[in-house]
Amino acid sequence: MVHKKEEQKADCYGDEVREHILEFAENGGYEAIPEDEHDIWFTRFKFWGLFHQRSGQESYFMMRLTNASGILEPGQLRAIAEVARDYATGPVENPEFGNGWVDFTTRQSIQLHWLKLEDVPEIWEKLESTGVSSRSAGGDTMRNISGTALHGKVEEYVESGPLLEKFQNELRGDDALANMPRKFNISVTGTKSGCAQDSINDIGFEPAKKEIDGEDVKGFNVRIGGGLGGRQPRAATPLDVFVTPEQAYEVGRGFVELYHDHGGRTNRSKNRARFFADDWGMEKIRETLQAGYVDFELHTAGEDFRDEYTYNAGKPTDAGKHDHVGVYDQKQDGLKYVGLNVPVGRIPAEDAIELADLADEYGSGEIRLTRRQNPVIVDVHEEGLEDLLADPLLEEYQPEPSPFERGAMACTGTEFCSIALTETKGRMARMLRWLNKNVDLPDDVEKIKMHYSGCTADCGQAMTADIGLQGMRARKNDEMVEAFDIGVGGGIGEEPSFVEWVQQRVPADEAPGAIKNLLEAFAAHREDGQTFRQWVEATGTEQLIEFCEPEETDFEAPYMGDAKQSWYPFAETESATAAESAAPSDD
Repeated sequence: MVHKKEEQKADCYGDEVREHILEFAENGGYEAIPEDEHDIWFTRFKFWGLFHQRSGQESYFMMRLTNASGILEPGQLRAIAEVARDYATGPVENPEFGNGWVDFTTRQSIQLHWLKLEDVPEIWEKLESTGVSSRSAGGDTMRNISGTALHGKVEEYVESGPLLEKFQNELRGDDALANMPRKFNISVTGTKSGCAQDSINDIGFEPAKKEIDGEDVKGFNVRIGGGLGGRQPRAATPLDVFVTPEQAYEVGRGFVELYHDHGGRTNRSKNRARFFADDWGMEKIRETLQAGYVDFELHTAGEDFRDEYTYNAGKPTDAGKHDHVGVYDQKQDGLKYVGLNVPVGRIPAEDAIELADLADEYGSGEIRLTRRQNPVIVDVHEEGLEDLLADPLLEEYQPEPSPFERGAMACTGTEFCSIALTETKGRMARMLRWLNKNVDLPDDVEKIKMHYSGCTADCGQAMTADIGLQGMRARKNDEMVEAFDIGVGGGIGEEPSFVEWVQQRVPADEAPGAIKNLLEAFAAHREDGQTFRQWVEATGTEQLIEFCEPEETDFEAPYMGDAKQSWYPFAETESATAAESAAPSDD
């Protein structure tokens, strides 16, 4: 028996949902949707990037946008920011970020909150006039494609731009493949740094070479079945397939069609592509692809470059790029790119408009978004670089931030997400400032990658962090409070590793102290040049648990108690038990 969501999608999904959204918008918005059909339509709306916000925020929607591999062409960021300024305003202001802002996501895209359904037609008109779309940005479909953020601007071992563009236009644009068993993530890495993080995607293409007919051929190895969430993270498995750039699209499409045709549609907690890959196994998948989905002979895998991966790989800074923050040379003579740090990925609309202005003034107007929730100004001429770096906006979003701010990421949290257990972005922003003041790190430590997810769905990628935080609930002094599980030692590199949990259900007022104690132990006991991940690997679990001792401190935030006491609209009947049972994420 298929899951009820499959029944909800069966009669209407994909492109045809758009006309219904427009009809509802024109006839009163949220109030036009029959109350007994809310679940059905909210499931369908997700394909067009529209997510109804959590209980207590009835009639408000989040809109997720899509822009393959993080490219925002000239004018697009400005249009998005103006929409945020004019439409993304809620009934109350966030005490940390105010009202009307843009969230950069871990899939190199953007989402907006506090939108009214009746405004969606005008919002779409504004965005689509510049080429920005929300189509296929959510729901059970192919999500925004992640890729080498600076492709076309930096040297790649194998050029990824044409493949990314073809996946975007032809594969994600195919309405016949709109209704997948679950959300599906595609990545393409062209550089040897591994910045698209193929290991945590449903299908990933990584640079490789193979000798064919006596010649070294550049192309991609293929991995499938990676993902996070539900405390069941899985690194993508090599499919033992090498493809040339010309063959890559057909193999990518073939696996999408295979999963579309044969993926489970009953148990939603077990029907992501990673479970499908486990059930079928690589040999059966490869043989089925060969027999029915591609029309050329598949080559076995070539030589990869995973040992050279540095992006979130836990290696020393001098080994290579670990993010895109800072000033770097482009492959075009005389041009630079400047990566800005936006702590927790949230930027007010006015600042985003200023960022678009700077991109126009000092660059080509194009902005790139990275998997670490940061924007990059590209095509900056050397003669204008000094003036750009002196602009006041770059004092707020620095290209040379503190180690804590540089490494921070956070998911949406209870502010809007119905399955999150804790507030995330505001707390993380305050905690970064507190750590800056209270923890001294060795001079050669330029980053501590700290990722915060509000629940076990792990949208904040806590499993891949130096220090991973996942939201929980705990009892303290006979009261329910927000809490963290604290893990250490995650990262994506040659051999992806996921965090080891060293403390669980630490009350929110004791967690910053635990992190401080852990970091001070790292600073005191590390060997010269040792990164945090290397130190964790060299330190026993029992010792790490002892170092990470929870402790009350002077850290304060307006979210220390149970989330029902927080500032934002919240349903009085919401319970921690209900929220916990909702995971894994159905975002």
